[in-house]
Amino acid sequence: MSQDRGPRRPRRLEKYALISASATALSLTASGCVVVHGEREVLPSATRAEAAKALEQFTTAYNAADKAYDASLDADHTTGALAAIDSARLKAGAANHPDGNPAHEPLELSDAKFTIPKKAGWPRWFVADTKANKGGTARWLLVFTRDGLDETWEAAYLTLVAPGKVPEFKTDQDGWAEAVPANATDVSVPPADLSKDYATYLQDGGKTFADGVHTSSWRALREKRSTRPGLVTQYIDEPLANGDYAPLALRTEDGGALVFFTSRHFEKQTAARGASVPTPNKDVLALTDGEIKQSLTMEFVSNEVALDPADGQVSVLGRVQGLTSGKGE
Repeated sequence: MSQDRGPRRPRRLEKYALISASATALSLTASGCVVVHGEREVLPSATRAEAAKALEQFTTAYNAADKAYDASLDADHTTGALAAIDSARLKAGAANHPDGNPAHEPLELSDAKFTIPKKAGWPRWFVADTKANKGGTARWLLVFTRDGLDETWEAAYLTLVAPGKVPEFKTDQDGWAEAVPANATDVSVPPADLSKDYATYLQDGGKTFADGVHTSSWRALREKRSTRPGLVTQYIDEPLANGDYAPLALRTEDGGALVFFTSRHFEKQTAARGASVPTPNKDVLALTDGEIKQSLTMEFVSNEVALDPADGQVSVLGRVQGLTSGKGE
């Protein structure tokens, strides 16, 4: 459970050499030939038509995978936190329903609003803010990334945010947004530190994060669950902030940032002598190795979206968490 443990899902191979070659444009000027490197030039991450197409392709792949309980059908369209959560969900579903999902209901996304940052370098990325036929009235925020011109757009983050809670973004005269660097110091917490600080907060508390469902209320719920008679529940929280799990942030109109980040959480239930761990459901059992005798350790991946102001406490607006593995002992 150490913090430097790598993610289970293999990271995509980086193709910067190929990208450099394919993204280089040659322009002629009066003084001769000037080479413009696509990986250095500040450009919109995608056109609005490309963003809409990426969302459509993701939805099609997601529905096919959900209907068949086959993770291979949307593996090319997900990455990072969403891939870890989604592939585990599909694995459990396939184990319990080998003929497919009997409760499949196609996901329908509508009223899509795209926020596309203008930036240099890879990865390029954008945010889709949509309505959905699932999750009540919450807005679905999906972050799409890719590492090169020949790559498929992949959804790395999926979070649900209450209506009216999505902030206004800073945009230029052409409507392109501004990406906030991971090491930015003009916000309360540099985006690169949010995962680590969130894990620390969940363990020890503090003033970094504002009270809310995903902060103080979650801590209180875990404290209550940890003291049930005959059962000890321990929690360990770890950051996930590298590779496909790197945070991505957009500048808000008020000077802060909306940050998408990932964390990993372990919950270990240990029964007292003469007692037993509560029997988990079939989906948990499908992802659990070993025999559950005295304890069950569950591993979760969680992706969050937070409002990181120029000054003040960070507010976690949404969190989607999924079980990725379990171990019985």
